[in-house]
Amino acid sequence: MGRFVIFLAFAVGNVAANGCTFKLKTFDVKVDHFSFTSTVTFPLRYLINDTFWNPSSRVAPIFIYTGNEGDVHWFAENTGLLCEFAPYFEAIIVFAEHRYYGWSMPFGNLSYSEPKYLRYLTSSQALADYVDLIEELKIAYPKQQKQHPTPVIAFGGSYGGMLSAWIRMKYPGVVTGALAASAPIWMFTNMTSCDAFNRVATSSYRITGGNECVDIIRKSWAAINRIGASDEGREWLTKTFKPCNPMNELSDIKLLKDWLVNMWVNLIMADYPYPANFSSPLPPYPVKVICKKIVDSVNDSSDDKQLLAGISEGATIFFNGTGNLKFMEFGTQCPPDSEVLGWGYQLCTEMVMPICDTGDTMFEKGDWDIESISDNCYKKYKVRPEVNYIRNMYGGKAISASSNIIFSNDPMDPWSTGGVLHNVSESSIAVLIPGGAHHMDLRPSDPLEPPSVKQARKLYRSVFKQWVNSLNDKF
Repeated sequence: MGRFVIFLAFAVGNVAANGCTFKLKTFDVKVDHFSFTSTVTFPLRYLINDTFWNPSSRVAPIFIYTGNEGDVHWFAENTGLLCEFAPYFEAIIVFAEHRYYGWSMPFGNLSYSEPKYLRYLTSSQALADYVDLIEELKIAYPKQQKQHPTPVIAFGGSYGGMLSAWIRMKYPGVVTGALAASAPIWMFTNMTSCDAFNRVATSSYRITGGNECVDIIRKSWAAINRIGASDEGREWLTKTFKPCNPMNELSDIKLLKDWLVNMWVNLIMADYPYPANFSSPLPPYPVKVICKKIVDSVNDSSDDKQLLAGISEGATIFFNGTGNLKFMEFGTQCPPDSEVLGWGYQLCTEMVMPICDTGDTMFEKGDWDIESISDNCYKKYKVRPEVNYIRNMYGGKAISASSNIIFSNDPMDPWSTGGVLHNVSESSIAVLIPGGAHHMDLRPSDPLEPPSVKQARKLYRSVFKQWVNSLNDKF
């Protein structure tokens, strides 16, 4: 069987996360699952814990986290629900790494070098990886009572939640049910209004951070444009925001604004009531903390430099909470990683999520210009986005035939605007979790989490038990 050499050293040994110890393993999967002529494979990484597994149990499912855009270890560290539920269900726990992320590179160091190597980075190929891994695990961990099949429950948050929902829809004979947490499966063309995301984000900031914080953020975009229009102004922005390289060109101003948008979005996603390491180490309720820092720092919001200095002060809490970074991670010379490159490619192919702004939110006014986006994608990756690909592949909003899926969302999470907020069938249900931020229900239990999260977890355990028992009753 053909195989590409990986010129990277795989981490070895056991990995501890959330009270579970995982073995780090690899499993050979096909580079192209949809070709009968290619047999080329590559090693996909996964983490597994089988200490709770009971082969004589009537229950004993496989819990698999359908990994999303990042290193598999990060998802294991930030997802405690599987470890907490596994003893009760006597389950095997698996965290599968998404191809082209972490160390799971189909073509080794060449994976991101040319479009011909990158073309196998798709959600459908990733789902097929997980299906093959699940089938292999069923063989490796047979039940003593063979008349009882092995149930499989998929878990995922955000993009991983989209994958967990889609794997149940596309492979119902392999996966028994799925928990799709904060999964924006409807954040696509002609399914969700492009201005909905920014409106919900702004509303959440008003509630959590206050009107003054929102007003300062809204004014910051014009202030950046005014100061960034001159060489002297860009020099000042460089000293204030400390990017990887000097902001010498007008094009660098867009990088700064994109960096700030990313920060505001990530903050509201990770607005947990306890310290967490989402994209970086954050304090409890980071939106409130950062908004207070900004408001206290800005005495005169009509002064551009004072306003932006206050924004910079707040930004250090998010991007440099430890105080160890010399530079903020934006700029043309920042070293790219697979998460940025890979997700950028997916946004330019199948994950086409329209976001626009009418000018009355905390973000800068902007249209959704798919032609310009398409040209930029071609310039960067030599590909063009297909706006209806996901709708056609996974059914769009016509998913009433789906079964055994839980869609969980916090209405204050801006990604919920593309989420499933109502029951779509008898057993594909929506669970609303006020105060749950972005997939807090998957995170380790914490005394500070809101009652809505605790209630959701109780419901999950009950529903999972029904799914498992229903499968067993058929045999």
